[in-house]
Amino acid sequence: MKYSLPELPYGYGDLSPFLSEALLRIHHDGHHQKYVNQANSLLEKLEKARSDGTVLNMKCEPQALAFNVGGHIMHSLYWENMAPTSSGGGGTPGGRIGDVLDKEFGSYERFVKEFTETANAVESSGWAVLTFCMHTKRPLIIQIKDHHLFAVPDQRILLVMDVWEHAYYLDYRNEKARYTSGFWNVVNWGMVDQRLEKILDGDR
Repeated sequence: MKYSLPELPYGYGDLSPFLSEALLRIHHDGHHQKYVNQANSLLEKLEKARSDGTVLNMKCEPQALAFNVGGHIMHSLYWENMAPTSSGGGGTPGGRIGDVLDKEFGSYERFVKEFTETANAVESSGWAVLTFCMHTKRPLIIQIKDHHLFAVPDQRILLVMDVWEHAYYLDYRNEKARYTSGFWNVVNWGMVDQRLEKILDGDR
């Protein structure tokens, strides 16, 4: 089994004006595909080494594999947790995710403020992420550096925002705050709620 690039759950131009068709094609077909290709190439390299008895650089190869597989996983989540406004993107979350956010943050507006400021504070390349901690049974907002899933163990990802420059620069140049602010117009809260439902119902 190898990694494969998932199809977008919408058309390339469907997230406009938040993300242009040109940016989405570069991001999905270029950057995400590159992570998939590199991850598969590393798997082949590991398989070959095992078959012929050689030893790889076990510092570099595992790090590269974690980086590329992490990039593939994070981007796959990112595409899914967005939707065109015509298909339900944006708005205020309902369901169990709405209840959980209200309980933890006091209001949806407070959650958006904290998450957006977390995204804006990411230095260089990384992600803003909403997780659900299985120990405290609470949602947490964290940053992820690059694609490495450096997070508190036993957390489940609910929502991700890509704040690498390649995610927004073509459309927004250096105005990252305009991108992070506009993100809320396309969040697929139905998908986020499904992720939470699986967690709360024990599908781990």
